[in-house]
Amino acid sequence: MTSIAQGYYTIAVWITRFAYVNILWVAFTILGLGIFGFMPATVAMFAIVRKWNIGDPDIAIFPLFWKTYRQEFLKTNGLGLLLAAIGYLLTIEFQILGTQTSLIYQMVQFSVVVMLILFVMVVAYFFPIYVHFNLKTMDYIKWPFIIGIIHPILTVVLLVGVGLLLSITFYLLPALLFLFGGSVSAYILMWGVSKTFAKYEARNI
Repeated sequence: MTSIAQGYYTIAVWITRFAYVNILWVAFTILGLGIFGFMPATVAMFAIVRKWNIGDPDIAIFPLFWKTYRQEFLKTNGLGLLLAAIGYLLTIEFQILGTQTSLIYQMVQFSVVVMLILFVMVVAYFFPIYVHFNLKTMDYIKWPFIIGIIHPILTVVLLVGVGLLLSITFYLLPALLFLFGGSVSAYILMWGVSKTFAKYEARNI
């Protein structure tokens, strides 16, 4: 096989891998009725891309996905409900403050915007940290916040980069989001956040 043909083959294999994982993510989210399927399906997807990031591209995808989904179903849903409650309260507070015209309320609303940004950061860091470290339950909320704050440039690059990628894809070829939106975003986040892991592994977090 020539180098060009080998290159095309490698690209085709990776396209297939990303599409397959994304379809599994969508399917198992739906299988869990959406509300209860999203967290374990997303964790399972990150478990797959973590293996790819550490140099194990030939793993059996479905067995690992199913094993992770099944084992982490209850724990991730508990954490997911906590995150959802925090996000809901912040959103409601922002909307309520938005109806006020007083300067003090507008200042408070700005602080809520800051908290919403931090919340998005915690959610983005949550999944890479969850599949890489074995922590106490509440530490999965604490450490995404700490690591995200300690690495602000990385945080901004990852959040803006993924946000732009998804936005551009949505406007140009929205159908691609069904095949690659979740898995490619997960890979980028896993790749970026994992750059910080060596420091924290040395501290045994």
